Amino acid sequence: MDMTKVLEVFGPGCAKCKALKKSTEEAVEILGWHDVKILYNTDMAEVIQRGITATPALAIDGKIVLSGRYLPANKLVQLLQENE
Repeated sequence: MDMTKVLEVFGPGCAKCKALKKSTEEAVEILGWHDVKILYNTDMAEVIQRGITATPALAIDGKIVLSGRYLPANKLVQLLQENE
């Protein structure tokens, strides 16, 4: 990986959204990814603009890969690897 990966967690700031951000951080640590920027976006206008209909949601480099549910870190590892 020569470019910084951007992972974005979207949500209104609810418990599930915060949990998804935490498990995203854990998954990145498990994978040993260093060039990663994790953003937490609570701007619901932008969420709607991005076409996200259910939160929490997760985007990798702008591509929505998870929407409307929380995943624990071990499941996120798999999702991140599939979308690397």
